[in-house]
Amino acid sequence: MNTPICDFVNQYANSGTLRCHMPGHKGVGTLGIERRDITEIAGADSLYEADGIIRESEENASQLFGCPTYYSTEGSSQCIRAMLYLVQAYAKECGKAPLILAARNAHKTFLSAVALLDLPVSWLPVTKQDSYLSCRVDASELDRHLTSCTAKPVALYLTSPDYLGTVSDIRAIAAVCHRHGVKLLVDNAHGAYLKFLPHSEHPIDLGADLACDSAHKTLPVLTGGAYLHVAKNAPACFSALAKNALALFGSTSPSYLILQSLDAANAYLHELFPKQLADFLPIACGLRDTLCAHGFHCVGDEALKLTVRTKPYGYLGTHLSALLRERGIECELADPDYVVLMLTPTLGADALTHLREAFCSIPPKAPIEEAPPAPVRGTPRMSVRDAMLAPAEILPTKASVGRILAAPSVSCPPAIPILLCGEEITQDVIDVMLYYGIKTCPVVK
Repeated sequence: MNTPICDFVNQYANSGTLRCHMPGHKGVGTLGIERRDITEIAGADSLYEADGIIRESEENASQLFGCPTYYSTEGSSQCIRAMLYLVQAYAKECGKAPLILAARNAHKTFLSAVALLDLPVSWLPVTKQDSYLSCRVDASELDRHLTSCTAKPVALYLTSPDYLGTVSDIRAIAAVCHRHGVKLLVDNAHGAYLKFLPHSEHPIDLGADLACDSAHKTLPVLTGGAYLHVAKNAPACFSALAKNALALFGSTSPSYLILQSLDAANAYLHELFPKQLADFLPIACGLRDTLCAHGFHCVGDEALKLTVRTKPYGYLGTHLSALLRERGIECELADPDYVVLMLTPTLGADALTHLREAFCSIPPKAPIEEAPPAPVRGTPRMSVRDAMLAPAEILPTKASVGRILAAPSVSCPPAIPILLCGEEITQDVIDVMLYYGIKTCPVVK
């Protein structure tokens, strides 16, 4: 598989051409990568009007994923916004209300997209949810909800895999959605590699209509590289408007460094990655088994995510993360209850040996009995859009009772809102926010 973007930039970087164009570093600088950082010069194509080397590279990616695939240089956030725009356009075309049904553990980008596009949202009731970070959607519960609801959504939006490694049964969920005439949108940001398992578990292959992957999260791609995927049997407007949707939310100066990274990844994914992944999976599974045998409580069912519930071993997640840091290991996420580590074949077997030795060098202590607070369900007082766009002020969390949340008060990671914009802040909500270390809260004036 060729790499047309990389080839063009290599040729240009070695040409000696006088760069009387952006960027201002003119190809020289202290980072050493400036010579490969270009803009939309002649022959470089243009991301949102691609008809040259970028289009050729995206066609390579489409071949790999088996569906129309488009690049984002601004992460899955750009793709999430584009997916919602496409569903809104589809609803208008069909004369349907653009109501979106969503699970509450959606990334805060989902809320910003809802606000920008002025979309109505209903939240999927879930009978069991141990953490606000995680939500396994059950197909039979979804079927009952869609059968009984008076206002039928145009689409279901869910996150799978989620931050704790929980994977929903996308195939069964897609079948339910399509039986009810509902499109399925999947935030697959943490699961780009699922396509390259011995048997693909990618959402598009399991029946999703639209999906986004953060290539940079689990593939060897620079931060910001992502994919928007459109199922082959999805409404025609999805592919027809995909570039416009991405352009609506994207910078007119996309990073050519990220585009080169996505381009180079195509050849790697085609030639090397499936075998490397197949060889790495048993080693990662063996690490999980060893830690469980040692007394750690591993949760989640995602192959390349190691999520440990730490209190049964006697530690807060933040404490265990600090101990791992002292041993030369940096986790993806740590909160009072969990540490999350993301694994890829790029780490190699020796790194997993280091992980095993580091974990097992930490002695167990008496279990911490304090349970995490149950996820809260706020009472809606305003729409997401009205709350996010309203004049706001920042208050100490303790002083926010009775106010309306204006914007998500969580950083990234994990960027999963504890309470949804427009919902009333109760004492229960404040208790949960303080548990997770959120000391200030944006509220509607």
